[in-house]
Amino acid sequence: MTTVMHFINGSLVPNSSSRTGKVYNPALGEVIREVALAESRDAQAAIQAAKDAYPDWRDTSLTKRQQIMFNFREILNASKQELAAIVTQEHGKTLPDALGEVTRGLEVVEYATGMASHLKGSYSESVSTSIDVYSIKQPLGVVGIISPFNFPAMVPMWFFPIALAAGNTVVLKPSEKNPSAAIWMAEKLKEAGLPDGVFNVLQGDKVAVDELLTNSEVQAISFVGSTPIAKYVYETGTAHGKRVQALGGAKNHMLVLPDADLDLVADSAINAGFGSAGERCMAISVVVAVEPIADELVAKIQSRMKTLKVGDGTRNCDMGPLVTKEHRDKVATYIDIAIEDKATVVVDGRGIEVDGDANGFWLGPTLIDRVPTSSRVYKDEIFGPVLSVVRVESYEEGLELINSGAYGNGTAIFTNDGGAARKFQNEVEVGMIGINVPIPVPVSYYSFGGFKSSLFGDTKAHGMQGVHFFTREKTVTSRWLDPSHGGINLGFPQN
Repeated sequence: MTTVMHFINGSLVPNSSSRTGKVYNPALGEVIREVALAESRDAQAAIQAAKDAYPDWRDTSLTKRQQIMFNFREILNASKQELAAIVTQEHGKTLPDALGEVTRGLEVVEYATGMASHLKGSYSESVSTSIDVYSIKQPLGVVGIISPFNFPAMVPMWFFPIALAAGNTVVLKPSEKNPSAAIWMAEKLKEAGLPDGVFNVLQGDKVAVDELLTNSEVQAISFVGSTPIAKYVYETGTAHGKRVQALGGAKNHMLVLPDADLDLVADSAINAGFGSAGERCMAISVVVAVEPIADELVAKIQSRMKTLKVGDGTRNCDMGPLVTKEHRDKVATYIDIAIEDKATVVVDGRGIEVDGDANGFWLGPTLIDRVPTSSRVYKDEIFGPVLSVVRVESYEEGLELINSGAYGNGTAIFTNDGGAARKFQNEVEVGMIGINVPIPVPVSYYSFGGFKSSLFGDTKAHGMQGVHFFTREKTVTSRWLDPSHGGINLGFPQN
C-alpha cells in the first residue's frame, strides 16, 4: 500500500519513523493508502528547509513572485478537475462540490497575482524640514498553515498564495484524513517555478502541529478547525511569540421572517444544510422560523429532501458520505439525542438507500423540528447533514437567539423587507451575513472570519486582512543632510 509522504525542499521525503495513519475512501469504506505521521525531527526538517529558502525568496522581485503565481493559476485552472477528483476520493464530497471548492481557492490565487499593488507602502514628504517619512511592508519569514479535512484544497489556498506572494516561505500541515491534495498542489507550485524549500508539506498529527506551534523559527500560524483546537492553537502559538489567526467552529442560523419567499428559503435550507454532507463551517444548521410560517416551511423542506440522491460522489449524486465511520457514528447519535429531548424527527437519515457501496460512511439528510434550545442538538456543532428547526414568535426573539450563542461565524436572514434586513445586518453579532443568501462566504478580495468562539486572533483569512497578517510594516524617517544642517542640537526637530 502506498504511503503519502512529506514534501520537503522540493522533493517527496519518507518519514523518519514507521508511524502512519489510514486514509479512507469514504464512499467505499476502505483504506486506499497510508499517510506518514511526522516525528518532531521531520517537522524540524521541513521548517529548516523553509528557513534556508527564505532569504532568496524574500529578495526575489515582486514581479517574479507574481509571475510564479500567474503560472500556478494557469496550471491549477487547467488541471482543476484532477484536483477535484483527489478531493472527492479522500473526502467523499461530490465532484461538482469538490470542483467548486477548487474554484474558490483559485480565486485567492488570482487575488495574490496582484500582490505588488497590495504591498504598496505610503510616503509623506517634508513632515519636518527636509525630513520624509515612509512605510514599507515586508514578509515575516517562515509561516505555518494547519488545515482541516473538510476543505483540503480551498482552505490551504486561503493562505499560502498570499503568504508566498508576499515573500514568506511556508510549511503546510494538512489533515491526515485527506493528505493527497496538499502534495498535488506542492508539485504544481514547483512546476510553476517556485524554488525548492519555499513551500513544504508536513504530514502528521499533533506531533507535527506542536512543533509548528513551538518552534522559534516559525513566525506565524494560520489555522482552520474546531473551536477547542483553534483555542489550543491560538494559546500555544501566541505563548511562543507567534502571530496566530485561528478560525474555529460555527453554529450558523438562518432567520426566516414571515414575509420571506418560502420556496426560496426551502431551496436554500437544503443547499446550505446538506451540501458537502453538512461538513462545512459555513453550513446552515439551524433554521429559525418566525411564526406563523414554520409548519409550511418544514413541509416544503421535507418535500425537497425526498428528491435528494445520496451516494458515491463520482456517480452524479447530490450528497456523498461523511469523512470517516467514527464521524458518521457521532453525527448519527444526535438523532437519538433529539428524540430524548422531545424534538420531532421529521426525516431520519439513518438506514437510507444509497447509490454506492454498502460499506461507505453513509448518513442521509436529517430534519429535526421543534428543537429545544437546551438540547445538544441545538448547542453543538454537529458538522453533518442534520438540519434543526427552532420556532420563535418574533424577529427580536430570533435575533436574541443568534446573538446569545457561543459562535459568530455566519448567518443569514430571508425577508423581502429591506428595513428588516438592514436592521439585522446592523444588530446581529456575526462576522459574515447573508441577505437572502444562505452561505455568505466572501469573495477573495474581502476577508473570511467570524466573531466570538469562531475566530481567535484579530485577523481574518485572505483579502487585505490576509495581506496584513503575512506582512509587517516598517516606518522609516529619513533626512539626507546638506552642509546647512551641521552642528549639535539636543532638542526635538523644529518645524
